[in-house]
Order: sequence, then C-alpha cells, then structure tokens
Amino acid sequence: MDSVRSGLFGQIFKPDNFVFGQSGAGNNWAKGHYTEGAELMDSVLDMVRKEAESCDCLQGFQLTHSLGGGTGSGMGTLLISNIREEFPDRIMNTFSVMPSPKVSDTVVEPYNATLSVHQLVENTDETFCIDNEALYDIHFRTLKLPTPTYGDLNHLVSATMSGVTTCLRFPGQLNADLRKLAVNMVPFPRLHFFMPGFSPLTSRGSMQYRALTVPELTQQMFDSKNMMAACDPRQGRYLAVAAIFRGRMSMKEVDEQMFNVQNKNSSYFVDWIPHNVKTAMCDIPPRGLKMSATFIGNNTAIQELFKRISEQFTAMFRRKAFLHWYTGEGMDEVEFTQAESNLNDLVSEYQQYQEATTEELGEFEEEEEEQAAV
Repeated sequence: MDSVRSGLFGQIFKPDNFVFGQSGAGNNWAKGHYTEGAELMDSVLDMVRKEAESCDCLQGFQLTHSLGGGTGSGMGTLLISNIREEFPDRIMNTFSVMPSPKVSDTVVEPYNATLSVHQLVENTDETFCIDNEALYDIHFRTLKLPTPTYGDLNHLVSATMSGVTTCLRFPGQLNADLRKLAVNMVPFPRLHFFMPGFSPLTSRGSMQYRALTVPELTQQMFDSKNMMAACDPRQGRYLAVAAIFRGRMSMKEVDEQMFNVQNKNSSYFVDWIPHNVKTAMCDIPPRGLKMSATFIGNNTAIQELFKRISEQFTAMFRRKAFLHWYTGEGMDEVEFTQAESNLNDLVSEYQQYQEATTEELGEFEEEEEEQAAV
C-alpha cells in the first residue's frame, strides 16, 4: 500500500480510499471469503458507496484479482457478490488472473480457482481471463525480453484494461461502453469469459518507431500468440468478438479489414450468430503510439483453461487433500462438489455451442416463436 502511495501515480488515489487489513488469507479461499476477508467487507463497501454516490452516471465496477491465492479469490468474490446485491443493475467487470498451466505458485490453486469460478459464473457480466504464463510467452516470443518483471507483465494488462474503457473516457467516432460490450459479447449469460489481446505489442519504455497500418494491427490482434490467456483460439470457435481501435484512422479501412478477417477465417466463427464482430473507434491513441487495437474474444477454446483447473481439482479432491484447511474455516464439502459440477457444466456448455450448427439451433428458435405467438 505504501509503495502505491509513494509511487509514480500515488497522487491519483484519495488517501481515505485505502483499506488496510492486518492479516492475510494465507492462500486459503475460505479465509478470504468467510473469515478474514469478511471482517474487512463493511469498510470496503462503505467506501464503494461513498464513491458511487458522487457519480453522475455510474457505469459499473471493475475488479482486478487473481484466482490462485486466498485474498483475491476469496475476498474478491465476496466483494463482487456484495456489490452485486447493492447495485444489481450496474455492470460487473473483472480482470481475473487464472492459474497458469505449467507455472504454479501454490499447491491449492485448483481449489481456490474452482471455488472462485463458481462465484464468477453467477455474479459477473464480463470476466477477462489473463494468465501469467501467456504474458511471459508474449514477452519471450514477441517482445524478445528474456527476464520480464511483474512490472512488464502489468504493462501489458494495463494496456488492455485501458483499451476496454477507452470509449468511456475519450471522444470517438463509434463509442462502446461496458454495457454495449456485454450486450454484444455474451450470447448466453453464463458464457461471459473472454480472452483479451492487444496490438501493437511493445515492451515497456520502448516506443513504436515504425508506423503501423490498420491491416497489420488487425492481423496481429487476431494472432493466437497475442492472447493473454493460455489457450489456443484455433482449437475453438468465436461466439463473438469486440475490437476497439484507438487513433486517427479510416473507418472504411477498419470495416474492410474486419470483414476480411471474418471472410477468410469463417470456420473459426460460429455461423449461427451473423455479424458477430463488434467494432468501436476512439480518436485518442495511447501515449507513445499512433494507433492501437484492443481485442476481446468470446471463444469456446477458453474451456481448455477450465478443463485444466477441473482436472487438477478432481485429482486432489478425490483424495481429500488439503481439505482440512477449508473445513477448519467453516466450509462444507458440499460447496466443493457444487463448485466442481458448476465448472464441469461450464466446460460442457462451451463444447455444446462449439459443435452447434445453425440447423440444430433453428429448432430452438421455432419453439420460441411458437411460444411468442401464444
């Protein structure tokens, strides 16, 4: 907290808006959600209320947390459900750092992540899945940085976060806000887990010397190596895509490029949602760049990420390993089984829509039309 205050942007934050806790959750979701985290909840919510009251038109809430530890996952999801209760009609948007496939910080990551996803499925409108391994890969492969720091990783994430909210903050030719994004990106309420991407990829401190073109931006944006979640979009299909362009550029050129991408790669887009790419344009580029693009994809391949967590969860839960840490904080085993089945349901829903064709879905539409006629 003190390092944030004394850091480069310390002046941005109101001194009253810092909440301190004297203890940690010790990588235990139950501690964050039921005991240690719950004690801080009142003071956090008071602060949120105070800020919300001074807003003219509150768009929604944006939360950054990780799902592998105890505080971000346990207390983070508790905060989400409390804010949801108090502001049910506002958008809830999270940037969630998922456990990485090969790099693990904590043994109980699968438990914490599964219990968190169980909450996120029900309580958020948009969840951007980010994982450290994918960010490291971007640094090694694309930016050629052999030893990236957390500061470098955060630079990538912050560029994406800034891109998502850019239309709220700056004038543009074609605006998009968090609600428009949700309406265009979420075909079914549970399937709101997105893969973010950003282009042009630049390392911290190095300005882009080469002027980029719109075709190059578009190509890099859809490149699987650009995704900030460790799953391959080519293994699934896009239900919806949003592209937010920043900088002075021709609308016509942007539309043509987006149309080309869909035409050339039509097999990667589901055919039963026509025109499933939303484009937004903002005139003000990020500092140091002439133009940039933020990519948000709702792709069925995100199930790889959940499958991986689910398999690790099952392997440990079958043996009841480490369970006493959670039951000791007042949790019941039933919560674990519910969370596991919810996660597995989510995976099978993604799979179902990946394989679905227009003909199959036509049957549902006919039934709906009959009901509407009645």
